[in-house]
Amino acid sequence: MVLVPTRQPPAAWLRQAVAELAPVLPVLTDLGERFAAAGHTLALVGGPVRDAFLGRAAIDLDFTTSARPDTTEAVLKEWGSATWDMGRAFGTIGARRGDTVVEVTTYRADAYDGQTRKPVVAFGDSLEDDLVRRDFTVNAMALRLPDLAFVDPWGGLADLEAGHLRTPTTPEVSFGDDPLRMMRAARFVAQLGVVPAPEVYAAMRDMAGSIAIVSAERVRDELVKLLLAPHPRAGLELLCASGLAAHVLPELPALQLEVDEHHRHKDVYEHSMTVLEQAIDLEGAPGAPPESVPGPDLVLRLAALFHDIGKPATRRFEDGGGVSFHHHEVVGAKLTSKRLKALRFDKDTTRAVARLVELHLRFHGYGDGQWTDSAVRRYVVDAGDLLPRLHRLTRADCTTRNVRKAKRLAATYDDLERRIEALQAQEEFKALRPELDGNEIAAELGIRPGPVLGRAYKHLLEVRTSEGPIGKEAATQRLHAWWAEQPESRA
Repeated sequence: MVLVPTRQPPAAWLRQAVAELAPVLPVLTDLGERFAAAGHTLALVGGPVRDAFLGRAAIDLDFTTSARPDTTEAVLKEWGSATWDMGRAFGTIGARRGDTVVEVTTYRADAYDGQTRKPVVAFGDSLEDDLVRRDFTVNAMALRLPDLAFVDPWGGLADLEAGHLRTPTTPEVSFGDDPLRMMRAARFVAQLGVVPAPEVYAAMRDMAGSIAIVSAERVRDELVKLLLAPHPRAGLELLCASGLAAHVLPELPALQLEVDEHHRHKDVYEHSMTVLEQAIDLEGAPGAPPESVPGPDLVLRLAALFHDIGKPATRRFEDGGGVSFHHHEVVGAKLTSKRLKALRFDKDTTRAVARLVELHLRFHGYGDGQWTDSAVRRYVVDAGDLLPRLHRLTRADCTTRNVRKAKRLAATYDDLERRIEALQAQEEFKALRPELDGNEIAAELGIRPGPVLGRAYKHLLEVRTSEGPIGKEAATQRLHAWWAEQPESRA
């Protein structure tokens, strides 16, 4: 390991960094002076420093200090309106003053034993020793406070300028300390556009299996950050190439189906990556209305990535020389749900992504626009609140190089969207309900709330979906006709 001497940033970079930090400079100065008065050093460290040089506003303020947690807490209580223990055993105390939230961590020198998921914590005595244990050199830069002295012992600024991703110590030691750093490498490739140094990539390939000791929740959080980054494809490709995806997202490299000698099917992996990029291009601007699917949208991006993961299990070579993937959307929905549950995604996200995977082929039954109004209603009802995302996923799924075919598919989907809008304007079926509510159904049939009432409600909802508005009188007749065929009516 070579210690790279700290060098001052180029004037333009320094001006940019100071400009980005200007809104929080009073906080930095104030905190720096308070810790100095208590006999301790304080430094802004990691992401905020890196982002300042990249011209990005600091969102999180992370500090490191020579003070132990009890002293840190005492100083922060004098500074802020509230403090909390974010992990005293790990040296981290949080505090708030107005809208400003800070995290202050004691210099660390912790390590993992390579077998468990929890680090062995040892507090350090110097900023330089703290920086060497950080994940990458671009995150191992600091500003000493209150004088804003730039500290860069491991050459992070040079790596940031060159677009290189290196570790302060050897990557084997760094990844051995915390295997999740290999996932972070892929995330930073997607976020920052950096390229891993050869030794970093080699270590990732050699040590990919050690990611197994990391909790599913931590892996999930890194994957989410990667997918919401500006260029997730680059990060996902690194996960696959390094072998990490085989352990954390095995369905993705499984899409790299061997190409048969007659090239009878497209590369499903490359297709899925293209669909992801095209889906991102169709996202609305941040803060736009929900119907435009403002980006970055995790559900849409996960659905685009997973939409074809059922293909490897359903691939069949047909006698005529073709390849089929019958029902891959159904199989894919089940695999999607299983993977997202394994990664501890919340229920709502899991259900939404799996449902989009299940529905992503439905449009192709539309053909030349011959669907009945009933079929259009069903398309909307089945999609529910996911309809805006389904629109974008379906459009993104067209990756053909045949310009004429692409234009035809786009025009057909344009037609479907126009029909949906027209029907919605006529019938307002965004929240489609039967023409008799639950109380009215119970009164007509003389039944109490329960499973039978649920079946009756579902039947009338099916009638409403298939036939559109028919009026309460006709709906009541349909209800009694259905009831006459039920065994409970004769009980």
